[in-house]
Amino acid sequence: MKNPASYKTIHLLSRIAGYFILIGLTLASIFPLVWMILMSLKDRSETYSGSFFPSKVTFSAYEYVFENLNITLYFWNSIKITLVTVLAVVFLATLAGYAFARIEFPGKQIIFLILLSTLMLPGAVLIIPLFLQLTDLNLIDTHYGLILAYVGGGLPFSMFLMRSFFQTLPSELVDAGRIDGASEFGIFWKIMLPLARPGIATITIFQFMSTWNEFIFAATFIHDPLMRPLQPSLFAMVGRYSTNWPALTAALTLSILPIVIVYILMQRQFVAGLTTGALKG
Repeated sequence: MKNPASYKTIHLLSRIAGYFILIGLTLASIFPLVWMILMSLKDRSETYSGSFFPSKVTFSAYEYVFENLNITLYFWNSIKITLVTVLAVVFLATLAGYAFARIEFPGKQIIFLILLSTLMLPGAVLIIPLFLQLTDLNLIDTHYGLILAYVGGGLPFSMFLMRSFFQTLPSELVDAGRIDGASEFGIFWKIMLPLARPGIATITIFQFMSTWNEFIFAATFIHDPLMRPLQPSLFAMVGRYSTNWPALTAALTLSILPIVIVYILMQRQFVAGLTTGALKG
């Protein structure tokens, strides 16, 4: 028979060790973010001083970004592209996810597998075909061409998530709506869609992050500096022989603010969407 005192001691030590591991992982995760913010508050002459903390806090890097880099234009370009992409993906993914989850039609499984197979293609493989196709459509150097590429790339994953989410909702609700004479779209719009808010929040955050942070497609399909979104414009700040690191980190700090704001506004629904199906009543 085990000694209760020794068992409690082992349990306490294991919990303490677990906390230390979690604290270490947390510090390792937030270190790049803290370094970036502190670097943005330094004067450029302190970039290679070796000191982790700035000797004097200054916002000159932020002033430089707004006065010399036209960052407001790049922000607007990214906001426009991201919002249109997210709205299109959410709209199409919810409709397609409901159809694949609740409606029977010929070839449903085959079509779903074909769409799902596109998730196995890396984005780099699609650059040349997409570039040639957008060139034929005269959509190179336009936001609409970039939005179409983002919607096509983000839709299969979002559709897969929404299909899985709609499958977790009670089928009795759909049957009751059909008995009451509601159309299929009426059932989707009035019954199922309000219950799917956690799933919608999940795909919204995922799609917002992937579109806002995307670099390769934006740098390939947009050549006009005035049409560029934020990420390629920030990369252009990296010089061949020297880089203004405080200004670059200041711009990067500003670039993460929209993602933080979106997550704060939708975090409750996002967590609910991730944990849906973990518990069964």
